[in-house]
Amino acid sequence: MKQFDSSEAVARQLRRDTILMLQRSKTSHIGSCLSMADALAVLYRDVLKLDPRDPSWPERDIFLQSKGHAAAILYACLARYGYLDAAELGRFCQDGARLGGHVTTHSSPGVEFSVGSLGHALPVGAGAALGAKCKGQLRRVFVILSDGECDEGSNWEAALFAGHHRLSNLCVIVDYNRIQSFGTVEEVLRLEPLAAKWRNFGWDTVEIDGHDHNVLHAAFAKLGKEPKPLCVIARTVKGRGASRMENALLWHYRSPTREEAEAALDELGGRSCETDLWTL
Repeated sequence: MKQFDSSEAVARQLRRDTILMLQRSKTSHIGSCLSMADALAVLYRDVLKLDPRDPSWPERDIFLQSKGHAAAILYACLARYGYLDAAELGRFCQDGARLGGHVTTHSSPGVEFSVGSLGHALPVGAGAALGAKCKGQLRRVFVILSDGECDEGSNWEAALFAGHHRLSNLCVIVDYNRIQSFGTVEEVLRLEPLAAKWRNFGWDTVEIDGHDHNVLHAAFAKLGKEPKPLCVIARTVKGRGASRMENALLWHYRSPTREEAEAALDELGGRSCETDLWTL
């Protein structure tokens, strides 16, 4: 990722990669991918301690993407970071392809845990964080959740566990784009007051603009400063970066036509870019 001048440049490229992947494969979840692009870019470029040459490095940080339906952007990130042959992105969700529509461990080095059904990664992350503390390891654990999956009771069991054990090496990022698969969060199952809930479970909690990279950097820098886990509630826009896809439920499942993808790419720097892996 250091080949990009800034985390903003990484995020822009990840959005372009994702749009190209999902248009070619005619698959869904583009809105969910675009909303988390900025957090993913900041984490992978500037925060996580990783070594793509040694994906099992014992001292690495652990990143778990619980919203596994947004697989395309994680695979794009792993390819850009050197874990995955970039050519695999062009075969995303094709018959016989290595990369499917949800995050799986067999698909690529750098994927720590398979997800699909929501609410499973935080319990695993809490266990990994406790294990690291017990072993005296300095590794940290980062878990990104969708807002809709905060409906899952397993997350709140893990939140209670992490608060009780003061897991100051555990960070949760909630991608709070306010739209889930079949409606708005407010319509389906209200979450507010979300920050107060995390605080009451014993977490150091911040609410931020999830598209502001300076603010994201500052939020992640708080991890370990307090003797408790950190929750970053990242207020985001579903479909961020492609104006016709922003804040629209339609784009949870719809895949873009060629014309729609071209329009989105125009907003993200033009229809072709020297760092794109292929063109429409």
